[in-house]
Amino acid sequence: MAAKYHVRSISLPSRSHPTTVRVEEELSRLQSWESTSSASTSDSICRGLSGLEELYDCVDDLLQMASTQRLLSQHQQEKCMDELLDGSVKLLDICGITRDFMLQVKEHVFALQSALRRRKGDSSIETSIANYTSFSKKMKKDAKKLISQLKQADSKIVSSQPLEQDQHLVAVIRVLRQVCAKNMSIFQSLLVFLAVPVSKSNKWPLVSKLMHKGVVACETQVNINRHELDGVDSVLSSLCKSAEVEKIQSAQKKLEALEVCIEGLESGLESVFKRLIKTRASILNIISQ
Repeated sequence: MAAKYHVRSISLPSRSHPTTVRVEEELSRLQSWESTSSASTSDSICRGLSGLEELYDCVDDLLQMASTQRLLSQHQQEKCMDELLDGSVKLLDICGITRDFMLQVKEHVFALQSALRRRKGDSSIETSIANYTSFSKKMKKDAKKLISQLKQADSKIVSSQPLEQDQHLVAVIRVLRQVCAKNMSIFQSLLVFLAVPVSKSNKWPLVSKLMHKGVVACETQVNINRHELDGVDSVLSSLCKSAEVEKIQSAQKKLEALEVCIEGLESGLESVFKRLIKTRASILNIISQ
């Protein structure tokens, strides 16, 4: 079964405003990719982050248009503008926290790799495993809280309409909201990846509820084997029972895979973070004119 994780289905209008066509095309491509991809794998999430980069590049082009700037400047007091800015703050906060998660995972992976290279006669293996396990539990707990926060933020970004029904303004606000919603969707996929092992996703009430609603569906045993965090948790648990050479070698391979996984996610988050800052700064500059 294909895994899916999206906040809502984006329904694009049959007739788009000329200035928003490129953004809507990118949204449509990202929506099409997301509906057929496996959101439970790191590779899929990296592709989603890459798609967000392209989406924000199109948003930047939209915000650089003189007609868009003039329009948003004239309607800077609209409630919908405040909602968009509030949403961007939440995305920046969560992106920053998630980047910190990535950095800490890498630090623990390096400590484990160093301890495993020293092998026997050194208590650093047990210490490093205990430290990683403690951090992992806290990260999962914090990630679950962030998922709930994103769900709450997502419900607030479509609550009001521009008072003046200028078709250009309506089109611009609509696509900016859809970009924010899509960003939240992909961030939630990443947080679910960090918070809930594939093998235990149906045991967490929030994810279980989302699965029944069609928001997220986990794949079969194939994806469990491809989940880098699951793989490390499993091999470290086995290593605690006996530090045999074969288990140490297996742990080293799993840690290498997790290192590559985290570096990819970290790179994608860094790029999206920079674009989030640029987009927010552009909107603030426009409405302050």
